[in-house]
Amino acid sequence: MGQQRTDVCIIGCGPAGLILSQLLKLAGIDSIILERQSRTYVQGRIRAGVLEEGAAQTMIDIGMGERLKKHRMLHDGVVISLDGQRHRIDLKKHSGGRQISVYGQHDSVRDMIAFRLAAGDPIIFEAADVVLNEVKGDTPTATYQKDGETHQVTCRYIAGCDGFHGVSRKTIPDDEITEYHRAFPFAWLGIMAEVAPSSDELIYARHSRGFALHSMRSQTLSRLYLQVPLDTNVDDWSDEQIWDELDIRLGADENWQLNRGKIIQKDLAPLRSFVVEPMQYGNLFLAGDAAHIVPPTGAKGMNLAIADVRALASGLDKKINHNDPSGLEEYSAICLRRIWNAQRFSWWMTSMLHQHTDQDEYQQRIQFSDLEHLLSSDSYKNVFAENYTGLPFEV
Repeated sequence: MGQQRTDVCIIGCGPAGLILSQLLKLAGIDSIILERQSRTYVQGRIRAGVLEEGAAQTMIDIGMGERLKKHRMLHDGVVISLDGQRHRIDLKKHSGGRQISVYGQHDSVRDMIAFRLAAGDPIIFEAADVVLNEVKGDTPTATYQKDGETHQVTCRYIAGCDGFHGVSRKTIPDDEITEYHRAFPFAWLGIMAEVAPSSDELIYARHSRGFALHSMRSQTLSRLYLQVPLDTNVDDWSDEQIWDELDIRLGADENWQLNRGKIIQKDLAPLRSFVVEPMQYGNLFLAGDAAHIVPPTGAKGMNLAIADVRALASGLDKKINHNDPSGLEEYSAICLRRIWNAQRFSWWMTSMLHQHTDQDEYQQRIQFSDLEHLLSSDSYKNVFAENYTGLPFEV
C-alpha cells in the first residue's frame, strides 16, 4: 500500500478544494487534493460564471486570478425584464460601489489547476473509491485506488470539498447531522451558444410564459436559460424553438434583438435548495456543495464555496500554527450565517421571477407586487444589490 502524509487531505478538485489548498499553502500548511475524475473532465464541467466582488478579489489576492483579472467582464448592474419591459438596477450605486465579475467557473478551475500543478503541489486525479477513516481521531486517513493499487493518505484534518454526491458528507452518521431540503417544481433548460452576448449585462426575465435568463461566459460565448417543467426532455427542444422562446420571454423587439448562434451544449437543471448542519464531524469539515446547494437564480453557489474555505483556512491556520482551536470550533456557525442568508436571497429571487403553476391569483398578485416594489424602491434595490454583489466576509 502506498503511504502519503500531509497536514490536510482535500477531497475534491473544484473551486472550494483548489482555493483552500492555496490559502493553506500561504499559511505554510501542506495539503494533498484527491479527485475521483480526470483532469479533462473536471476542467470541462460547465458551471456558473458570476463572482461576487469579494470572491473575485480572493482569487486575485492568493495569486490564482491572473487570467480572471485579465479576461473577466466587470458589470455594474443587472437588468430585470417584466413581460418584455426592461428595468436596470445599478449594482454599483446601490451596493456602495461594488461590482460583479463574469468569468466561467470552468475557466477558473482550469486556471487554478494549472497554477497548483506548476508550483509542484499535488493533485491526484482519478483517485477511485475514496474511503475516509478515523475522522474523529487525531490522525484520520483517506484510502483510494489508482492504477490498480491501494493508497493511503494520513493527515491531521480532512476537508470535504467533493460536492453533493461525494463521499465526505456520506461519511458522517445520519444521527450526527441535520439536512434541510427544498425542491422547486420546475427546472432550467440551459444552452451554451457560440455567439456574442446580446446585452452588456445579465437579463433576468419574468414572463407569463416562464422565467428566462440571458448571461454570458465571454465576449464570444453566451449562456441562456428557460424555465421548463421538471419532466422536460431536452431533445424535444430544437435549436430554433429555444431561440424563439428566448426571443419572446426576453422581450426582443425593434429596440433590442437577441443574437442567435450555434448551440454547442444543452442541459437540464432542476432547482433545489439543500443545507446540512453542522458542517463538521470530528476532524472532517465540509465545504461548498458538500454542505449546501442553492438555486442558481441568485448566483451564490461558487461564491458560498469560497466563503466557506476562507473560514476553514483561517481556522486551520489558527489551530495548526498557533494552537488556537477557536476558528475550527466556530467554523460551522460562521459559514451557516452566510449560507442561510444566501438561501433566503436565492429563494426570494427564484420565487419572485418564476411562474408557479400551484399559485392562485392572490399569490400571483403578491409576487408581481414584490417585483414592482423592487423596481421602484431605492431601499429595496439596496438590499438586492448588497446581496447580489456579496456581503462582507465574516472575520
